[in-house]
Amino acid sequence: MSITTLSSREFNQDAGKAKRAAQSGPVIITDRGRPAHVLLTFEDYKHLTRQHSRIADLLAMPEAQDADFETPAMRELAQAADLN
Repeated sequence: MSITTLSSREFNQDAGKAKRAAQSGPVIITDRGRPAHVLLTFEDYKHLTRQHSRIADLLAMPEAQDADFETPAMRELAQAADLN
């Protein structure tokens, strides 16, 4: 993945160049030398904004009730920390 930086003027003069560059990675568009916008492909945008499942939602799935889950027995007892 490559990151391309274009000024606002360059972007306005050749939007096609910016779109082609976005195929390889984000295009940062600057305004007076400062990053102002980012151009991404729609696929990259969807990837960035997709919803991540919460553990509670995954555990609530009906097919999860048949999953085997075993926890190992604790063999070591907790000990007080030596803070001296």
